[in-house]
Amino acid sequence: MNNGVMCDFTKLIGRILISVMFIVSGYNKIGGYAGTQEYMAAMGVPGFLLPLVILLELGGGLAILFGFFTRWVALAFALFCLASAWLFHNVPDDQTQQIMFMKNITIAGGFLILACAGAGRFSFDHARHRLKHKN
Repeated sequence: MNNGVMCDFTKLIGRILISVMFIVSGYNKIGGYAGTQEYMAAMGVPGFLLPLVILLELGGGLAILFGFFTRWVALAFALFCLASAWLFHNVPDDQTQQIMFMKNITIAGGFLILACAGAGRFSFDHARHRLKHKN
């Protein structure tokens, strides 16, 4: 297997791994809507933003999974992860929250790399690019 194919498989596996958490989280927020809204409000984040959070986590997670508008969605997720780290996990005296803070920062870094590298050959982005440049 050449490096290009190996890299494309790696990007696919990476997209699967990074998207699953957000897809599951977005789906769970639908079932726990009221509780999530209360938690957001308790942290100083308006609950009316929850539908946008669900849209990004569930819809954006699926977009990353399938490699659809990957670069733009990855940038949105990077910003989301940074904002989430700051708003929900910036508690210097709480070691667990600091670990969650660093997790979010790390995931944001992964999304920035994905935004730069793109989705790879096994994606809707690649198929769309090929169709666009076929003519």
